[in-house]
Amino acid sequence: MQIRQSTTDDAPAIHAVHTAAFRIHNKDVTGEMPEAKLVTELTADGDLLPALSLVALLDGEVIGHACSSPGHLGEDPESAIGFGPLGVLPEHQRSGAGSALVHATIGAANALGYSLVVLLGDPGYYSRFGFVLAETLGITPPVPEWAPHFQARQLTAYKPANRGAFRYAAAFDRL
Repeated sequence: MQIRQSTTDDAPAIHAVHTAAFRIHNKDVTGEMPEAKLVTELTADGDLLPALSLVALLDGEVIGHACSSPGHLGEDPESAIGFGPLGVLPEHQRSGAGSALVHATIGAANALGYSLVVLLGDPGYYSRFGFVLAETLGITPPVPEWAPHFQARQLTAYKPANRGAFRYAAAFDRL
């Protein structure tokens, strides 16, 4: 398996990954998976961070994708990123592709000087990567009901002052 930065040529495969990976979840009114739609909208808005849009390849085929977008933490628009969605084709789930994408994202975000990676997801899965409930770091989710699944991962540039209300890129508000 190889992890690399996505390219514009990967867009159809990335859409297919998120569509297949999240098929078990509810569809929105257009029938499109919200996660696939989110990636499309983040890209259209210019909010998909290119250095943090990563694909997992197996035999040259895209089998997984993870992306990140700018986040606002309190009044700070530069220290934190919103991670997700993360998707892996169903037939390749539990193969290590998702874990490789999470590790690669954390490493790249750290190298780029971000302080925090923030996400909404299963604590049972993401805790293995060092994510903790965001509220323990003084970070509040955009939707209070998200608190039990709203997590953050400190990076090298983290400072205790990195706290407050977190806001995702605008595309998240349109879901």
